[in-house]
Amino acid sequence: MEDYTNVLIHAARVGNLEVIRELLSRGVDVNVRDEKGFTPLLIACYNNRPEAAELLLESGADVNAGDNGGNTALMGAAFKGLPDVASLLIRHGANLNSQHGNGGTALMFATMFGRNELVKLLLESGADAGVLDVRGQSAFDLAMQQGNQEAITLLA
Repeated sequence: MEDYTNVLIHAARVGNLEVIRELLSRGVDVNVRDEKGFTPLLIACYNNRPEAAELLLESGADVNAGDNGGNTALMGAAFKGLPDVASLLIRHGANLNSQHGNGGTALMFATMFGRNELVKLLLESGADAGVLDVRGQSAFDLAMQQGNQEAITLLA
């Protein structure tokens, strides 16, 4: 079989559902990775393509797959401030407390970048605010450093 990795990843990036369906029907691995470890799901989520993400998840995409640095789709949604994508991932069982290589979590990303709608969503969904990164810092510590008053209130 030809290698359609890049085609599937590009289709996920632009949200081309027709191409995604066709490639998956031809047996292309839904969890295929590029050289950076990105899966089609990671790319769809990072590029705010919830319809493509949902199709990939329904086709067996690993909701907790991380790239080569350990960053998951939920972390990307939190970093970019994409509540619809985050909600989709949470509904599909995303690990709320997954940590990347430096120990950061989706909650920490949301806190650091002022994505307070995501901070609230993650906390309401059961994210553990007590998780520490490799420096021994929690989401609350990061909120304090950033002067993110809303997150400080949510995390207190």
